[in-house]
Amino acid sequence: MTALARAELTLLGRSRGTLVAALFVPLVLPLSVRSAAKEMDLTGAGLTVGTVVLPAAVGFSLLFAVYSALVGVFVVRREELVLKRLRTGELRDAEILGGAALPATVIGLVQCLLLTAGCAVLLDLPVPPAPHLAVAGVLLGLVMCAGLAAVTAGFTRTGESAQVTPMPLMIVSMLGSGVTVPLELMPDRLAGVCELLPLTPVVTLVRGAWTGDLSASAALGALATAVAWTVVAVFAVRRWFRWEPRR
Repeated sequence: MTALARAELTLLGRSRGTLVAALFVPLVLPLSVRSAAKEMDLTGAGLTVGTVVLPAAVGFSLLFAVYSALVGVFVVRREELVLKRLRTGELRDAEILGGAALPATVIGLVQCLLLTAGCAVLLDLPVPPAPHLAVAGVLLGLVMCAGLAAVTAGFTRTGESAQVTPMPLMIVSMLGSGVTVPLELMPDRLAGVCELLPLTPVVTLVRGAWTGDLSASAALGALATAVAWTVVAVFAVRRWFRWEPRR
């Protein structure tokens, strides 16, 4: 798996489009969220600009650096018969997918850490009263996004279409998972529906780590939702992931 991850990292470095989307887009988009957050009525919801921008930054990193990037990786490696050849060796299926996903996952983790440090300094965020919630949210988000990327790759025909098929989940997540608009500012019925989206529990846990007002039941609910999506993704990968080119 280490050798596979190292080779995948080399190939990832040769894809300029993927690098731009994975490394720079998540660093720029939080600026737009910051501008929008200044126009929101955050005081009544117990939020600040920092507690809106930081979870959004983590969400953007997971969507672009992990989910979107890995859809392209899985599809291109499948179409080039790399995955098929790897299955003839000693590696198991989970190890093949894990090794291919490791570079993007590590990049996403490092990016989340850098964005957290940057938001803490630039937005004067205090030390989080519940840092364990942020750790759990980010780690679950990394695993879940990698699994969802493999699911999306199973329904993607070519490397070119891999630039399009991740868009529905990304758009829905950015609009409904509390990334651009916090759930606290949404109508209760709409917020209740949005709580079931894949990225919502990650954003909820990261935000709750800094606000400190996330109850134990709400935290357990967010954890259960993230775990449920991860289990569904693993089942879908085992059921529908394709190891050979779609003809």
